[in-house]
Amino acid sequence: MASRLNPYLSFDGDARQAMEFYKSVFGGSLQVSTFGEFGAADAPQADKIMHALLETDRGFTLMGSDTPPGVPFESGGRLAISLSGDDAGELRSYWEKLSASGSVAMALEKQMWGDEFGMCVDGFGVSWMVNIAQSQ
Repeated sequence: MASRLNPYLSFDGDARQAMEFYKSVFGGSLQVSTFGEFGAADAPQADKIMHALLETDRGFTLMGSDTPPGVPFESGGRLAISLSGDDAGELRSYWEKLSASGSVAMALEKQMWGDEFGMCVDGFGVSWMVNIAQSQ
């Protein structure tokens, strides 16, 4: 396997719901493993997500987990996931689904550099940027 760089998101107990939501947005295959499946079957967090992997037909990879016991959860703000390209229909569809459950920080609209761009935070507190390149 070639090296790759992809986002890994931390959640505060709602990783399963978040990753299933992202699967509904992007499609693909979702693999989920719980803490219980890896030796913590009797622990209070047994049903929480130790690792989730979403791989889409478009080549996107998104990973995530619930914050492990004893590790403080720190909500985002330092990271945004960027989606960009020239397939306006596909990118607008992602935007609509991601922004519907959260808040829009900047509307998806034409910007001074000529592209359409918007920023939102989804219902799970993850920041997203969408840039639709305009044909020259």
